[in-house]
Amino acid sequence: AAVSWYDEFQRLYDTIPCVEVQALKEHNDQVLHLSFSHSGCLFASCSKDCTVKIWSNELDISLQHSSNMRPYNWSYTQFSQFNSDDSLLLVSGVFVGPHNSSSGEIAVISMENFTLLSRVRNKPYDVFGCWLNETNLISGNLHRIGRITSCSVLWLNNAFQGIESENVNVVKRLFKIQNLNASTIRTVMVADCSRYDSPDLLLDYEEQLAASSTSTCPVFDLGSDSEEEEAKPKQTPEPAVQELPDEGGVTAEDGLQQFFDDIMEGRVRPAMTDTELETKVAELFVRNRTKPPELNLLPTDSNSKTKYLIFTTGCLTYSPHQIGIKRILPHQMTTAGPVLGEERRSDEFFDSLDHVIDIHGHIIGMGLSPDHRYLYVNSRAWPRDCVISDPMQPPPIAEEIDLHVFDLKTMKEVKRALRAHRAYTPNEECFFIFLDVSRDFVA
Repeated sequence: AAVSWYDEFQRLYDTIPCVEVQALKEHNDQVLHLSFSHSGCLFASCSKDCTVKIWSNELDISLQHSSNMRPYNWSYTQFSQFNSDDSLLLVSGVFVGPHNSSSGEIAVISMENFTLLSRVRNKPYDVFGCWLNETNLISGNLHRIGRITSCSVLWLNNAFQGIESENVNVVKRLFKIQNLNASTIRTVMVADCSRYDSPDLLLDYEEQLAASSTSTCPVFDLGSDSEEEEAKPKQTPEPAVQELPDEGGVTAEDGLQQFFDDIMEGRVRPAMTDTELETKVAELFVRNRTKPPELNLLPTDSNSKTKYLIFTTGCLTYSPHQIGIKRILPHQMTTAGPVLGEERRSDEFFDSLDHVIDIHGHIIGMGLSPDHRYLYVNSRAWPRDCVISDPMQPPPIAEEIDLHVFDLKTMKEVKRALRAHRAYTPNEECFFIFLDVSRDFVA
């Protein structure tokens, strides 16, 4: 916005904070996350000391409250988020359960008297959780189907679960999504479309089905300047599976049965590993058991109440390399109504994603612009022509961290910022790094 170098120098000199005014030393282990209230008057901090602390952001910052989560079997607090009117605080942590280190919990704390209102399970813990509206939050659960196939269920939870739960629903299943090749849904966040002009996300379900039948997963061209093709596992196509037309002829289910019969009776040898076979079976199953998007319920008015659920996912390996986007319609934003989504038909076992953005690399951070129009994504790229033959062996990742910017109105990449940071953590230890976006800066 500056009109001269001098103005730009003044802006940078005057508006970048470069003086430490206070050091807060109340935590006695690593601080993992900070979140500010929408008013800016409060902020919360999470730490490996297993406390969440709430601070008053006055001239002299002061500690208002500290909650120790160790009595609830937490090992540490990792993330927090204020609801839109700053009356409640969501706190996400890692939970020490029996024989299971990947479980987490989400707690809700009242800002009025700092009481703990409710706790919900959150698995895996790096789903983190987020607010959908003032009183409902989203959590995750994970169900193993095979060795590398699983199902992620996203739940809508009421923040107030005390006396109410005897008379009304306090939880409802939002979506159930199949995960291939050891991937899982993580890092959920909600974008409110009413904060910008009417979105025009194109949902061509037939096109998506066609894409999923010809490649490992639906991948959409985002108009980026690279010619990267989606890396596909090395699979030897077998005739029985190739003869599965989408319209007419053999159904996926019949073809799958025929394929198994041929293997069992020795007519065909599966020229693939157990892992590849499991993935192929899961792909065939999900093609015939996925509920299409509810196109007839799309809002038409420009001031729509639609929101997008955004999360990291994948289809080739366990490291998060895709961004999944699922539209949340107004009738899905309450825990009232049919319990557990059991109104679905038997052939609608899984929900489809409305859009998939492939990053071709390990996603290590996401954040929304204040108007929720743009999604900022930090990633460490994979080698250009890499081929993933084993989902448990993801490609090596670059040391440079790329910042991608996607317009959620057009679903196009609008900017690839300079590589300002480097990282040296190896692939298997690489974890999420929070980033934040204000009107003028990305942190």
